[in-house]
Amino acid sequence: MKRILVLNWKMNPVTLEEALNLARASDYKDVIIAPPFIFIEEIAKILKKARIGAQNLSWENSLTGGGAFTGEVSASELKNLGVEYVIIGHSERRKYLGETDEMINKKVLASVSAGLKVILCIGEDSAIRKKGKKAVEDFIKNQLENDIKGTYDIKFKIQNLIIAYEPVWAIGTGQADAPEDAAEIIKYIKKLLIVSYGLLVRVLYGGSVNGKDIKDFIKYDEIDGYLIGGASLKSSEVNKIIQACLEK
Repeated sequence: MKRILVLNWKMNPVTLEEALNLARASDYKDVIIAPPFIFIEEIAKILKKARIGAQNLSWENSLTGGGAFTGEVSASELKNLGVEYVIIGHSERRKYLGETDEMINKKVLASVSAGLKVILCIGEDSAIRKKGKKAVEDFIKNQLENDIKGTYDIKFKIQNLIIAYEPVWAIGTGQADAPEDAAEIIKYIKKLLIVSYGLLVRVLYGGSVNGKDIKDFIKYDEIDGYLIGGASLKSSEVNKIIQACLEK
């Protein structure tokens, strides 16, 4: 399967002009750009090769009169803006906004029902990691089971799901996981999805990868791409990452 890059801009940049310039610099095939909601419509208009994604959504549906949910954005609204992908379960939302597996599962079901492709983030924190490999595998298995529960009831298809393995302890630190360790966990995730669900799914790595250490990660064929955070806000870093992936 092709490598893909998901550029998660988080709450950046500040102006539309900056957002458009960054989008133009990142407009490559097999790239998914996930900007803040306020920039989605304008960025979608200028992209020629990259795809547009969203960083979050509500599990409520605007089309069915889901109710008054101030500040939320529905799957149908995103679809109408040309969004194809949505990031769900990012570690920051789990940690700072209290998103539970139950909430994330509702978002997964809402996304797939609306025809959006899900980029599901899973991964352990430092406390779990310190307990060893078995504890990490058990934690990830539990997350997956709870997060994608019920998807077969809505004719779930393989192309609707991408997994992003992001060890929580590495997010925002500038220090990525050891490539061989990341590849080992990703291999486990793929095997788990095949054995338990019959799904051959692309699994990305998301843990502070940048233009410098990307070359260490692309040596491992188990890793199907990368969820890029801070480095995605610098055109020079994006270019290094894209070139490294293309060279492979």
